[in-house]
Amino acid sequence: MANTVCERSGCEAALPVAGRGPMPRFCSTRCRVAAHRARRAESALPTEMTGRRRWVRRDERKAPRTVGGGFASVSDPETWTAHREAAASKVGVGLGYVLAEGDGIVCIDLDHCLDEGQLAPWARAILDDCPASYTEVSPGGDGLHIWGHGELKRGRRMRQGGSSVEVYGQGRYVAMTGRRFEDAPLELTDLSEVVASLV
Repeated sequence: MANTVCERSGCEAALPVAGRGPMPRFCSTRCRVAAHRARRAESALPTEMTGRRRWVRRDERKAPRTVGGGFASVSDPETWTAHREAAASKVGVGLGYVLAEGDGIVCIDLDHCLDEGQLAPWARAILDDCPASYTEVSPGGDGLHIWGHGELKRGRRMRQGGSSVEVYGQGRYVAMTGRRFEDAPLELTDLSEVVASLV
């Protein structure tokens, strides 16, 4: 039996009546484009992350938002959503990933370490200590987020090379860009030793 509602996640509008030819998959061009963007964004991120319901939108001030436009909370899973739905939403300016207790996913945030694409030596030393793991450029374009596995009850922020390094494993959300740094893989690896050396 043919699908009768739009395939865009969260839409569920009735499909227009098809004349001759195949049944349409989306209710409008807007939904078709949004669904295509969501699929493209999903392919630029580790499936281990896109497969979890930990996604929010973010506004211009980096405040987390729900796909409906309200404020999201890192302590309220009801305000998080699936990646595909978050990527298709027009709320705010981008995506964020919520670090939650028990997930075993951590993020090492290197602030102000990129200058015209050149990585500062202190940041290169940290990156070189990490096994190859998903790493992306921050929304501002001058920082890096290194994602991987580890356990961390309390986050920590420290000064490094005239800038700061933050390490988090829960109770935070991190703005996502999908802009991989150098040849970073689309997998998460164990960052436990590096995290322990930083905290």
